[in-house]
Amino acid sequence: MQAMFEAVVAGATDEQIEGVEVVRRPALAATPLDAIEADGYILGTPANIGYMSGALKLFFDTVYYQILDTTVGRPYATYVHGNSDTVGAVRAIESIATGLSWQRVFQPVTVTGTPTKADLEACWELGATVAAGLMP
Repeated sequence: MQAMFEAVVAGATDEQIEGVEVVRRPALAATPLDAIEADGYILGTPANIGYMSGALKLFFDTVYYQILDTTVGRPYATYVHGNSDTVGAVRAIESIATGLSWQRVFQPVTVTGTPTKADLEACWELGATVAAGLMP
């Protein structure tokens, strides 16, 4: 999961992307204000027992109604790592993002087992795509 995170951050902070501040927050530390102040979101999670991490679920449970009207239309993308199944995690995140009226701007990157070079390149592209879409 760490390698995927690093690839996403590398893409989002590529030198060709200008005027975009990339802020990283662990799900357990992120606040409603963090979500309100963000112009877009990249959500990464391990798939635990086929579902998103408890930390990401707690984040959504904590902020959902506080950000419901203020983050409509914002772009988001997701990357998920699991040992066997990522489908339930992706489905849950997309359901919540749909409820928030966020707009998915990149297909979810899902990886089972050890990430390959191609997986990490997809993570880089995910980060770069979201960040480039936020350039002024």
